[in-house]
Amino acid sequence: MKAANVYIGLHNPKSPDNVNSIKRAAGNFCADAIFYTGSRYPRAVKRNPGGPDMGRSVSLSVPIKGVQSLVDIVHEEMKIICVELAENAIALPDFQHPDSAFYIFGPEDGTLAQDIIDQADAVIYVPTQGCMNIAATVNVVLYDRLAKAAHSCFGNALIRQSRDKNNNLIVKK
Repeated sequence: MKAANVYIGLHNPKSPDNVNSIKRAAGNFCADAIFYTGSRYPRAVKRNPGGPDMGRSVSLSVPIKGVQSLVDIVHEEMKIICVELAENAIALPDFQHPDSAFYIFGPEDGTLAQDIIDQADAVIYVPTQGCMNIAATVNVVLYDRLAKAAHSCFGNALIRQSRDKNNNLIVKK
């Protein structure tokens, strides 16, 4: 199960717990890298370096890097997909994910800047009542991408590879 050229962009995130959860989601759903802008996240990590470790071994290989601009690092073949509660955005169930995508998420307590939205190839939203936590939103979007992918592998081999060592359950037929 490997997604092709999938990046996650976080616009000025503030919570190390959310970023750690996003890193775990990136590992679980085979994203290639996480990029973030702003100074709030690194400042929060310095203030509280001993926060809970939300990661697992699957997330250890996902690099996370601070950058000045998310849109400036997008590869030419990638599509910019902003995830935001914005009028005229496409509901996630109606969205067809591109093969190569850079998903950009707004901050936990704000929104994406208009200039980022203006450069997007698509703007999507998760149709919920109220707004979701950023880490939950990343999980939902990446799961939707996986669920709609024609080349996904499912079955017992994936279950055995993915589950915790304490889980040996088998559904009896």
